[in-house]
Amino acid sequence: MIPQLALGALGAAALFYVAVSRRPGPFRVARSATIAAPAEVVFAQLEDFRAWRAWSPWEDLDPDLRRTYGGPASGAGATYHWTGNRQVGEGNMEITESEPPRRLALRIAFIKPIATSNDIEFTLTPAAGATDAVTVTWTMTGDRNFMMKAFSLVMDMDTVVGRDFEKGLARLKAVSEASRATG
Repeated sequence: MIPQLALGALGAAALFYVAVSRRPGPFRVARSATIAAPAEVVFAQLEDFRAWRAWSPWEDLDPDLRRTYGGPASGAGATYHWTGNRQVGEGNMEITESEPPRRLALRIAFIKPIATSNDIEFTLTPAAGATDAVTVTWTMTGDRNFMMKAFSLVMDMDTVVGRDFEKGLARLKAVSEASRATG
């Protein structure tokens, strides 16, 4: 009886391994929003990690989130390290390219709960038919490791991360438009 159970468990593990291994590695998640504010106002919110506290969709998940900033205050070389509860985990970001006010590229490395790294890009383009408005596209690309492939069996990355991006873009819109109104 025990040999059959062991053989069955081994077979199930092999099937699981094959199913996970065949999952696609590369992924891309992107969301866009139009913001009624000049590109310079919006870009200022993006290139300064300290400003992310006002609009990032993850900032309110842990009231005791610990943050460390390094490098220049904004632009290429600026870094942000966070450590938080199970919802936010631990990781760091670094701005790798800054082309004000059109494009910002970041490298994000998650340490906990699952070690992985991805590329983030914000692109700002003039909004069609609008003066002093910009369309912001937030994109994350990467390659799923084995653990992320396993999670993709039950969790759709585009849905989960996309929902966070939509929340963040809505907050970025509110902060940028309010800044424009008062600034």
